[in-house]
Amino acid sequence: MAVGDGGSAGTPPGATGGRRAPRYRPPVTGQVIDPFRAPVHDYAAGNRGLEYSVRPGTAVRPIGAGVVAFAGQVAGRLVLSVVHPDGLRSSLTGLGTISVGVGRAVSAGTVVGTTGSRLHLGVRRNGRYIDPASLFSDPRPTRSVLIPGAGPSARR
Repeated sequence: MAVGDGGSAGTPPGATGGRRAPRYRPPVTGQVIDPFRAPVHDYAAGNRGLEYSVRPGTAVRPIGAGVVAFAGQVAGRLVLSVVHPDGLRSSLTGLGTISVGVGRAVSAGTVVGTTGSRLHLGVRRNGRYIDPASLFSDPRPTRSVLIPGAGPSARR
């Protein structure tokens, strides 16, 4: 099994073995200037992650706890990838600096580097890109509250 391609044998990818599912958060506080756009097929155009507008030198943190699987240059840009306990693999592209090495365990609060002028976050599950924004929603269940006299019959 390749690093970050899922769980151990017999465990479905993404399963947490009875443990609470990990909580994820954005790597920076910044505006998303290019949201996830799934391509129609593997080689089609799209945006396989989130593009953030950031001030260069902003501290970057992993989206959640995990182990650094890659830290280095790809096509002239600094990239950092983290494999998370649930099998997700997140990658940060467009870093200005990287301050951790391969094999290092990191938490969501660990500063792993700084930004360049833009930061791209991609997340893969079983080798396929997913929308990172779907990981950042509040996991607490919402509760409906009924307010007496506020329904359609009260407006007559």
